[in-house]
Amino acid sequence: MKTLIASINIILVLSSIHCQNQSKNGNIEKNANVSMQQTKIEKIQLTEQTRGFHTTITFTPKSRTTSFNGEENNKPMSSSDWERISKQAAAIDLSKISTLEAPTTGRHSDQAMIANLIITSNGTPYTSASFDSGNPPKELKPLYDEFQRKQ
Repeated sequence: MKTLIASINIILVLSSIHCQNQSKNGNIEKNANVSMQQTKIEKIQLTEQTRGFHTTITFTPKSRTTSFNGEENNKPMSSSDWERISKQAAAIDLSKISTLEAPTTGRHSDQAMIANLIITSNGTPYTSASFDSGNPPKELKPLYDEFQRKQ
């Protein structure tokens, strides 16, 4: 009789553990889906300027707009290009983008153009700290390099 009760207890404990593990795995998958949905990149913009010179490159899911001293040029954006660029932007911690430290300071004395990245996610624009054109903070370098390839 004692062995029967012990066997039933063991079965109940093991089935309880199995159910808890399934529940945890389901929660992990749900959390991954929620975080992917939370980071919806809508627009990515790079501005570079100095005295007498201003250029802006804006990527959206449908278009690429380049503005050079106010003269705009629009081109369609392929879905594969947007996917690659938006993945680079999604990999950045947007809440810290404004505090990223630039590796150089040439922009302070007109040795380099002042550059900024603005990433719009879920309707909120996140603006990077200023950095020298061509020399972004290491956290922004992969995204900046994508901009340079698409110019």
